[in-house]
Amino acid sequence: MVRKTTMRRVRKGKQRRPETGWIVTWDVDSTDRAACNRLYRFMYGDTTQYDGRTYRYPGFLEKDGVRYLGQSVVFVIPQLRPEIEEALFRFGVDHEATPARLG
Repeated sequence: MVRKTTMRRVRKGKQRRPETGWIVTWDVDSTDRAACNRLYRFMYGDTTQYDGRTYRYPGFLEKDGVRYLGQSVVFVIPQLRPEIEEALFRFGVDHEATPARLG
């Protein structure tokens, strides 16, 4: 069954104007829980409660110029490509970027 949050991200991306950028895909080793967790927090963000207060850290997918295409696949505008590639490299995650135009 598909999670509603995933489809919401896909449908939100379809409503945007045509863009030129990069399709970035990655393959993380699921046995490396630390890398999986770091990547998940980077992509989707995090919410933490401490001392009665809630702190929300937005994820990379919430940035303007990022479209969620599917599991381990996003479209990014050229200005955001270095940010995602640096994060994937830092987490030790194999990835590939391909030029693309959406819309």
